[in-house]
Amino acid sequence: MARIPGFFLDQLCCKLFTPFVPMFLPAKMFRYAQVAHIPGALYFDIDGISDRTTHLPHMLPLEEAFAAAVSALGISNHDKVIVYDGKGFYSAPRVWWMFRILGHDKVWVLDGGFPQWQASGFNIGSSCPDDAVLKSKAANIAVETAYNGELANAATFQTEFRHQLLWTLEKVKHNVAAKAHQVVDARVKGRFDGVMPEPREGVRSGHIPGTKCVPFPEMSDGAQTLLPADELSKKFEQAGISLDGPIVLTCASGVTACILALGLYRIGKHDVPVYDGSWTEWEALPDNDYPIVTSTGS
Repeated sequence: MARIPGFFLDQLCCKLFTPFVPMFLPAKMFRYAQVAHIPGALYFDIDGISDRTTHLPHMLPLEEAFAAAVSALGISNHDKVIVYDGKGFYSAPRVWWMFRILGHDKVWVLDGGFPQWQASGFNIGSSCPDDAVLKSKAANIAVETAYNGELANAATFQTEFRHQLLWTLEKVKHNVAAKAHQVVDARVKGRFDGVMPEPREGVRSGHIPGTKCVPFPEMSDGAQTLLPADELSKKFEQAGISLDGPIVLTCASGVTACILALGLYRIGKHDVPVYDGSWTEWEALPDNDYPIVTSTGS
């Protein structure tokens, strides 16, 4: 049997995990699934399984809401969870991070995602199973119910929140002055520098003072598979980041920062926190208290 790293699966090793729960994570949940998906996959909606008390997109939900949603999906604490997405290497690391921060370590990201699965000639489902649709809807309803202070069904999935993996706005603001942690932004350089627009309407580009940039596409190769540890280390070091020092990650809305978290995990840094609100939260606040830096200085 090939060696299986702690967080990472190659295409052949994936088939050796049993039982497992593959989870499909498209940008539009059922649009891709109606075309093609891994047979037996569940559907995890990062916008549905999210905090209902904020306008910020897909923020981490309360523990009890996550537990209710995952229970509704039929996942237990004993299950091995394999996460993949339709792009190869984009949103799956966010779900990997969500499971980890809530205490579930038996979670892996399928390297190369669905494109590599398909290219490897493995079986593909071509229609969206009714059971998967119903479970996904039930998960979203479970989150809503939890935020309403109700419990439709007792959650069977148990969580254990790991505070060290999450940073808040207050921590980031304090760090701007203290400079105790190296803040690394996963957005592309143009958005980081403030010379390219942000994809969200009304959001300015630029970055948090003192932040360095490692664009998330640099974590993977042309086949959308994660780079080897030594190459990942070089990417961070070339951006002026000391891998011996503490790091915190940010991006636009907490998704692509998790790609950097996965890369750092492969290097051996297992407890790197993510600033969940990220740029979307910081940019919306008054500049006097939450300054914005651009390459043009404006």
